[in-house]
Amino acid sequence: MRFPRFVEAVSRRAELPAEQAAAISRAVLQTLADRITGGESADLAAQLPDELSGYLTAPAEAAGGGGPVTFVRRVADRAGVDPAVAEVGTRAVLATLREAVTVDEFQDLVAQLPKGFDAMVDPIPRPPYDR
Repeated sequence: MRFPRFVEAVSRRAELPAEQAAAISRAVLQTLADRITGGESADLAAQLPDELSGYLTAPAEAAGGGGPVTFVRRVADRAGVDPAVAEVGTRAVLATLREAVTVDEFQDLVAQLPKGFDAMVDPIPRPPYDR
């Protein structure tokens, strides 16, 4: 998925202008990079277009801990938007990431996020049980 299509999907999901969706997409990826291991960041970046993957490398500052509220606040600050807009945008970016990368990669990403993020990420479908 190329960057313009990624931003278009985020824009559509969050009902935001494309410029705001692009800023939030970049902010979410930067904030994720602060939260996940370098190896996971590199794995995720490898499945994204260059325009997006660059935001997952070498975080400028360590974010430390915190749950979803802290995450959304950091996204809001980075994107220059209200926290309510950042929350809607973060949900849209995570949903779009889920479509843009493999199921295994998305599961690896979610596994590194604190439990409080469950509400921001749609449940990952389980494969059917074979008898």
